[in-house]
This record gives sequence, structure tokens and C-alpha cells, in this order.
Amino acid sequence: MLQLIDVCKTFNAGTINEKIALENLNLKLEKGEFVAVIGGIGAGKSTLMNSVAGVYGVDSGKILIDGQNVTNLPEYKRAKYIGRVFQDPMMGTAATMQIEENLALAFRRGKPRGLRAGITKKERAFYREQLETLGLGLEDRMTSKVGLLSGGQRQALTLLMAALQEPKLLLLDEHTAALDPKTAATVLETTQKIVEKNNLTTLMITHNMRDAIAYGNRLIMMCDGHIAVDIRGEQKKKLVVEQLLSLFSQASGSNEANDKLLLS
Repeated sequence: MLQLIDVCKTFNAGTINEKIALENLNLKLEKGEFVAVIGGIGAGKSTLMNSVAGVYGVDSGKILIDGQNVTNLPEYKRAKYIGRVFQDPMMGTAATMQIEENLALAFRRGKPRGLRAGITKKERAFYREQLETLGLGLEDRMTSKVGLLSGGQRQALTLLMAALQEPKLLLLDEHTAALDPKTAATVLETTQKIVEKNNLTTLMITHNMRDAIAYGNRLIMMCDGHIAVDIRGEQKKKLVVEQLLSLFSQASGSNEANDKLLLS
């Protein structure tokens, strides 16, 4: 569903501030894979996600989504393939609009617009059904302004909106980093439920090693613009943090890598 072939990205090339963010990166995600991405500061995690989303153009290599070469497509044209949830709960929703209005915008994404009723009874029933799956009571507050919701409620709503059209690829950009631990755990459980229910191919950046181990069926650790560790299946299920740090040290060739990872 997602394939990166020899992708390279350098910022400020030819200057004293040159930074190689991605170096001949190769990655392939099959349909329905839920991949957690972890790594230290400057490892290339955010550049990877922004390159896939089209925020950054790559210097060389190819990016394919569901077999389609999207390497040269601008961000707005890639949007039909991608659902995305950002770190900031304030992004991804319209604060001054109602919950049901936000859902309607997400549901109509990429569809032709016409002069008809804003939200039909059938749609409203569908939105209510979807909100019930979150278990947050939002189905009884559909006419409330989104700006009145807590950060966790808003992030859960954003997640639901991103998955509403069942995108080819779901990108989660440290989507629980701004939440308190209890709320973050709730949003992650909701994430797992939505991903499994819709069999969504998902790429999740996280700064939390325990979350990277607990969620998803595959774990990728990045270091200096390339993939240092790639674990899946039973091997991932048996992982503990100490083993993960050891694997990272072996792959990077330095014990200093552990400090970089922990500090991130």
C-alpha cells in the first residue's frame, strides 16, 4: 500500500547547515499493516512522514501509494489517498463548527459538492453511529462546537474524521504527544480499534518506546535518515524496552544512541 524506493532528502544542501534527513530510504507497507516509527531527535521520522504526505518534495527516489507513483504530486492531490492526524489537537478540525459539521466536511472530502441540504437525516444517523464507537459520549453532543471539547476528545474526533473515508494510508504524527498519559492511552486504544476495524494501512510516529512496542504489528526504528531496526510479528510482541535499546545500539554502532533515543 505504501512503498518508498531509494528516497533521499537533504536540507540546506551545499551550506554549512546541510542536513541529510533521508538517505536511500527503502520501505514497504502491506495492506492493513500498522507500523510504529520511533527514533532519536533528527533521525528522520518527521521528514519521512512529511515526504509521504507531500509537504516536502524529495531529492531523488520514488514514493508509491497503492501502486500509484505520487512522487511529484503536490500535497493537495495526495490528500485523496491519505488521512492524517497531527500532534496538535487544534489541527484537523474547525473549532467554530459543530461536531456533526466537522464530520460532514470529512465525509464529503474529495466528493462533488452541490446545492442541497447540509446534513441529511441518513448522514446524521451515520455520524451518531460512528461517534458511539469512540465511547466518549460525543454522539449526544453532535451540535456542540468542537472548540468546547477537551484535547483528548478533539484528537479522538480528528482520528475518526481521518478514517471516515477509509484512506489508502493513515498517517499519525505523534498524535498523543500533547496529551496527558491517561488521555493518550485512551486515544491510542481508540486508534487501534479504528485501524483494526477498517483494516487501515497506518504509519504512526511516536516518541514513546512502550507505545511503539504495545501498538501496531510492526516497529521501525530510524537513525540518521535510514531504518536501523525493523521488527514485526511474534518478535515484536515479545519485545521489552531494554531489548529495543540494545537493538538500536547494535544497529547504530554506538551506545550514545540510547541517550539520543531516551532524550527524544
